[in-house]
Amino acid sequence: MPKITDFTVKNLIDEPESLSQYEGRVVLFVNTASACRFTPQYAQLQKLYEQYAERGLSVLAFPCNQFGRQESGSSDEIGAFCDKNFQVTFPVMGKVSVNGKQADPVWQWLKSQAPGVLGTQSIKWNFTKFLIGRDGRTVKRYAPLTEPVKMVADIKQLLVQSIQS
Repeated sequence: MPKITDFTVKNLIDEPESLSQYEGRVVLFVNTASACRFTPQYAQLQKLYEQYAERGLSVLAFPCNQFGRQESGSSDEIGAFCDKNFQVTFPVMGKVSVNGKQADPVWQWLKSQAPGVLGTQSIKWNFTKFLIGRDGRTVKRYAPLTEPVKMVADIKQLLVQSIQS
């Protein structure tokens, strides 16, 4: 059975990046957008990253323009926006599709591992989040309305469990 670390994605400068570098880490995947009402979640994501990176948390943002065209900027514009407005230091990857025939393979896998309400696999909106354990397996899916600060207990539990196991 594949794990998240088996995939390669494109980074913000369109170069391939193996997710194997996150082996043994707890990883939070988020589909993002710069012009969404949930965009302020970037600040909470950055805070989580700052607080827990040394303990093993990684945060990966994947800009997506599939919902209301809320991420129409170029890679340079997306990077500048994240830096200027939220001082993001976690990786922002290249723009992806998360639904449909063009959906990025990572997002196809994430959706299959943690379906949404009533088993639906489609992503409903920007800032859907997936939490991955140190073993590379999907642990939980969070709705766009779930603020990152509400995920702290789950993150802490994974960080502690992973150290003990």
